[in-house]
Amino acid sequence: MSSESVKRDDVLIRSERRSAGWALLASELAVLFRRRRTWAMLVAVALIPILLAIAVKLSSDTLAPGEGPPFLDRVTQNGLFVGFTAMVVAIPLFLPLTVGVVAGDTIAGEAGLGTLRYLLVAPAGRVRLLLVKYAGAAAFCLAATLTLTVAGALIGVALFPVGPVTLLSGDTITVTESVLRSLLIAGYVTVSLLGLSAIGLFISTLTDVPVGAMAATIVVSVVAQILDVLPQLSWLHPWLFSHYWLGFADLLRQPLDLSSFASNALVQGGYILVFGALAYSRFSTKDILS
Repeated sequence: MSSESVKRDDVLIRSERRSAGWALLASELAVLFRRRRTWAMLVAVALIPILLAIAVKLSSDTLAPGEGPPFLDRVTQNGLFVGFTAMVVAIPLFLPLTVGVVAGDTIAGEAGLGTLRYLLVAPAGRVRLLLVKYAGAAAFCLAATLTLTVAGALIGVALFPVGPVTLLSGDTITVTESVLRSLLIAGYVTVSLLGLSAIGLFISTLTDVPVGAMAATIVVSVVAQILDVLPQLSWLHPWLFSHYWLGFADLLRQPLDLSSFASNALVQGGYILVFGALAYSRFSTKDILS
């Protein structure tokens, strides 16, 4: 066989593998976003800003600055703050809860249903399957944060006046720029959840019981946040994946401060690498026939 034929065969094989990988990703996203559970969680996330806005609208009490969650006292003055306040409320529990459910189900769910072995019969391989499963969890992170952001903006516009936004630095920006800041915050929060998604992926490779993997991922999130508030462990705080979750407040200053975004991305990247490697180490030797 000539060298040209060998090269041509190699190109064809690589092309087929890439096609199989993209097809597997498309299938994973289709399955994920066709599930009623996924849509139920997204609806629950959307209800957070809606209920918050309705509660503020119906309340006759005027909040003093700093009272309640951050930005809550500004909601009645400008509806665009509904999304910011809802994000602060959702990050500690609601968003990690939904991400824990999705990430914990990645591998354990397939193993529990008995479909894992059939997925690996395809030319995708274990590494590619792990990457696809993680990409699906990351896509859900983005969908959840965008759902919260859009729902907050819509209910804010419907119930409260909307105008130029006064930032934490005292500067005022236009409505258009505030919308861009909201999308940037959604990106920040999405990045914040990627480390937890990697932890959930790893835990999911350890068991065939998806509920156990989901619960363990959520518990890890709660424990990390508890450790983050203990002053005795201040040396550990910068290394916790939850430490920068609320750092998006720096995006509401003028000039725009991206230092927290960079620190957050660096920490989340470290967790992705470490727990991605652990997930591969475990999954590469996992007995899928048992």
